Amino acid sequence: MSMVLFDVPGPKARVRHKIMAVIGIAAIVAAVVYVAMRFIVTDQFTTRRLDWINYKVIQLSLVEAIGNTLAAFAVGAVLALVFGAIFAAARLSDHAWIRTPAAVIVEVFRAIPLVIMMFFFYYGLPVAGVKLSAFTAVVISLMLYNGSVLAEIFRAGINSLPKGQSEAAYALGMRKTQVMTLVLLPQALRAMLPTIISQLVVLLKDTALGFLITFEELLRWGTRIGGDAVNFGRPMISVMIVVALIYIGLCLLLTWLATYLEKRNRRNKKVIHTDGGDDVATHVQLGHASASAV
Repeated sequence: MSMVLFDVPGPKARVRHKIMAVIGIAAIVAAVVYVAMRFIVTDQFTTRRLDWINYKVIQLSLVEAIGNTLAAFAVGAVLALVFGAIFAAARLSDHAWIRTPAAVIVEVFRAIPLVIMMFFFYYGLPVAGVKLSAFTAVVISLMLYNGSVLAEIFRAGINSLPKGQSEAAYALGMRKTQVMTLVLLPQALRAMLPTIISQLVVLLKDTALGFLITFEELLRWGTRIGGDAVNFGRPMISVMIVVALIYIGLCLLLTWLATYLEKRNRRNKKVIHTDGGDDVATHVQLGHASASAV
């Protein structure tokens, strides 16, 4: 028996793979132990370098930094989803004068690095007399870059739907806009939900780039507290571990949300109770409701 990319390993190959796995795990453990020992030798976890967490002012500033990060993420995510939906629909338009500019805009903003966009909006526009706050520059950059990626995700999701969905909607007398907004886009959102949440996780991590334009988010807070040599002896390691754990926690929450929504979407059914002697329930999958109506 063979697989797509390689043959199923035999007994010797399986033993060899196990040996390589053990060696790889041992190397990773050794590297982690070495780094931890270096931290201990260089006194990275002394009481003085961990004392920063006990100050109420620092705790409040940490909460404020998390709030700024979540605010930029929330506004950027909503705008990116709206941007992606609009330009996905525009790219699927039957009119070339709509489809072509939309394709150009999406491809351009997908190709420009996010940092360049942030620098352009925050440092470049003031030269032309347009001054934006750091928060606004971060949000606009997140919207344009991630919205362009989401537009392609939505377009791929819509194109992956069976042709019968749109044909059934047209047979009911719907216009192109109604077919897109009421039939195709909602189904594409459900189908592409894991990919959409993955992109939102990327958007959340991209907010950290805002520290380059003085946006007071979590990473900038960490660099400021971690570089305090006078009061805490530069506790950069311990501060960055805390920052990393917060980012990991936020990303895990988004991943959990994606898993929850996907499971709920699989269970979500319409129940139609029919009149009769017994209670009879007919379960109709939401994705096939429009086709069933025809």
